[in-house]
Amino acid sequence: MQVGNMHYRSEEDLPNEARLFPLSGAFLLPGSVLPLNIFEPRYLELFDDALAGDRLVAVVQTNYVTEDAKPVDDLCNVGTLGRIISLAESGDGRYVVSVAGICRFRIKEEKAVKKPYRVAKICPFVKDLAEPSSEADEYRPQLLAHFMTYIESNDIEIDTDDYKQLRVPDLVNILSSLVPFDIAEKQALLEADYKTRVETLVALLDMGYSSDDDETPQTVQ
Repeated sequence: MQVGNMHYRSEEDLPNEARLFPLSGAFLLPGSVLPLNIFEPRYLELFDDALAGDRLVAVVQTNYVTEDAKPVDDLCNVGTLGRIISLAESGDGRYVVSVAGICRFRIKEEKAVKKPYRVAKICPFVKDLAEPSSEADEYRPQLLAHFMTYIESNDIEIDTDDYKQLRVPDLVNILSSLVPFDIAEKQALLEADYKTRVETLVALLDMGYSSDDDETPQTVQ
C-alpha cells in the first residue's frame, strides 16, 4: 500500500508502538482520509513529534461502555494507524491536518511515557496492506444506490458522474465516513474484515433507510 510518499508492504514497514490520538464519534478506515482540526496542546505536541519522526499516528475511538453510549475515559481496543499526508498552520494556534489510513491495529498495552499524550504497544493488522479482494463486488450496485440516495436526501451538491465509477472499497470508505452511524456501529465496521465490513455496511444502510423512509433505494447501474 502506498500512502503519500511512503510504501507499506510488510510488517517490517510498520511500528510496534504508536502515538494514540483518541477520537470520539469519528474513525479512520484503511485507504480513507480523515481531516482533523487540532487545537489541544497535548495533541499539537503529538503531531509535532509525528512530523519529526515517522509521520504516523494511531487513531482510535473512545470507548462506549456506558448504558447511554456516551464515551468514557477509555479507548476501544482496535483503531487505525494513519500517516499525516498534509498539515497547515491556521495562524491561530491550530493545525489543519489530513491523515490517511494505512492499516488497523490492536492495542497490546499502554506505555509509561513522559509525554502529555498516550503511547501504546500495538499489533498491526498486516493483511490490511493488501489490495482489497473482489469478493464483495456484488454489493457495488446496492452501495452506489445508497450513496446516491444519501446525497440527494441531504441536498449535497456534487458531480455524481465520477462517483458512479468508484470501486467497492472506495464506496465503503465514503459511506462509512459520510453517514452518521453511532459509535458502536462505526467500531463494528472498523473491526470487521473487508467482506464482513461491506455486508455490515449494507445491512446498516438498509435498516437506516427502511426506518426513515420505509423505502429501499433503487439500483443504479
